[in-house]
Amino acid sequence: MPSLVTDPGIIHYETYGRGRPVLLLHGWLGSWELWRYTIEVLGRDFRTYALDFFGFGDSGVVSSLDDTSPHLPPEAFTVPHYVEMVYQFMERLGIKKAPLIGHSMGGTVSLSTAIQYPEKVVKVCVIGSPVNGSSLNLLLKLSGNPTVASVFWLFGGRGLLLFLRGYSYFMAKDGQAMSHMMVKDVSKISMESFFQSIGTLRETDLRPDLNKIKVPTLGMYGKRDIIVRPSENKILKAGVPHAQIEWFEDAGHFIMLDSPERFVTTLRDWLFIKTS
Repeated sequence: MPSLVTDPGIIHYETYGRGRPVLLLHGWLGSWELWRYTIEVLGRDFRTYALDFFGFGDSGVVSSLDDTSPHLPPEAFTVPHYVEMVYQFMERLGIKKAPLIGHSMGGTVSLSTAIQYPEKVVKVCVIGSPVNGSSLNLLLKLSGNPTVASVFWLFGGRGLLLFLRGYSYFMAKDGQAMSHMMVKDVSKISMESFFQSIGTLRETDLRPDLNKIKVPTLGMYGKRDIIVRPSENKILKAGVPHAQIEWFEDAGHFIMLDSPERFVTTLRDWLFIKTS
């Protein structure tokens, strides 16, 4: 897996395919591995880059559950810093502009990047992403509190892993696969990246700035989402009237796992639509 050294830390990413660049951004507690099937399909026509945010996957010199001393400052694990991370990544690799595709928190970062750095974004797609942090379910909101986070981190984070093994079965159709992926990803994070990232996501409200997004926008939301209120699609549409909304009746928060064929076909077709 290649890596890139930036001012805040090391960015690990996966890249595949040839052609125009496309960036894929994962959600909270996740990593680039969420996009395994997606990059296989998109890589036939595009040069795909799937990043690990600082504090997740292998980006930065992050702590494991057995080492709770972070090697990056807490502010590195915030939504504004993730926006800067995406910008620096594109600058260092010479990517002048590209579509940004983000799941959950990654979608919020994608929208924020389109607002802050419109010259870098060709298109923006969000999947189950909160536009307003108040749309997160109660458990995620509480996770942004250091005291609550410390409870999850009792016994070196084993309590969190135990909880996720069970809760994952409610998050996706294939509960076993979801559980395996979540446990693998969470085993690499620190308590600081855990509560700092979700804490800033909870406080984020993009509604006042959505009118700044002029690029083609796609929002995918699942009716069975228990992580982010599915009604966020209406908030996105109200703020970005030209946005295309795709509604998945039989999917939850992880649309790319619950409805993989329709998801990747919709995404691929949308990427091929030429912009003016």
